[in-house]
Amino acid sequence: MRVSGSPPAPPDGAGPAVAGAAGLRARIGVVGAVAAGLLRATLDALLPPHCLTCEAEVTVQGTLCAACFRELNFITEPLCVRCGVPFAHAGLADSRGQCPGCAAAPPAFAAARAALRYDEGAKRLILPFKHADRTELAAPLAAQMARAGAALLARADLVAPVPAHWRRRLARRYDQAALLARAVARLARRPCAPDLLRRTRATPALGERGAAERAALVGGAFALRRGGAARIAGRRVLLVDDVLTSGATAEACARVLLRAGAAAVDVLAAARVPDPRLAAGEAP
Repeated sequence: MRVSGSPPAPPDGAGPAVAGAAGLRARIGVVGAVAAGLLRATLDALLPPHCLTCEAEVTVQGTLCAACFRELNFITEPLCVRCGVPFAHAGLADSRGQCPGCAAAPPAFAAARAALRYDEGAKRLILPFKHADRTELAAPLAAQMARAGAALLARADLVAPVPAHWRRRLARRYDQAALLARAVARLARRPCAPDLLRRTRATPALGERGAAERAALVGGAFALRRGGAARIAGRRVLLVDDVLTSGATAEACARVLLRAGAAAVDVLAAARVPDPRLAAGEAP
């Protein structure tokens, strides 16, 4: 019988050298954990942790203060079972739980989900992450994405980001979707393929463009990298992006993956732009 906190007993028949090594490793682990705790406490005393989006002090590094957390609007039901767009009330869904857009023209991807409504609260996290080198924001965003997309992650065989064009990656020095994909995959213990897709040509900013124009601009803008087909054959791929707006970019990527042999494609984003008509309770 082993007393709690003592090193584990060596297996029967183990020699003294094995027993000594096992005990030493256990003691080193305990000392390392204590040292790490002391280091964190010292750093917190010298540099008190601050809210991710303001200067307010918080108790745990990498979290939001109560005021900033209250400004976040998490996407919950009712929502479209297909594209994940939130509804003002469940009566806006059809008999299958779909929004009017998905009912009229079903997307290539099976389902899409997002953690946050893309409003002022979410922008305070996503815009610095995307444009101001705040790469540390990937972890807290990924945690919320893993919560919102738990069902999608559970059935995913592979996680991959929506790729940025190489010129944009060069300008930013990182790919925000790839950072999110890696973080989400790590949390869900799923394999990640950050280089599965490539953007074959640069596309203009899509921010203020309508759905039809977005679809035309991103059509044919994505391709699998060499060897990609073998990696996805018969597998379910989860595409990761920072913001889902009309779904045109996710649709273009999903079509490439499905043509190459993927069994199905789902989409997970940090934030989703709501349809203002559905959010107000009006049918489009």
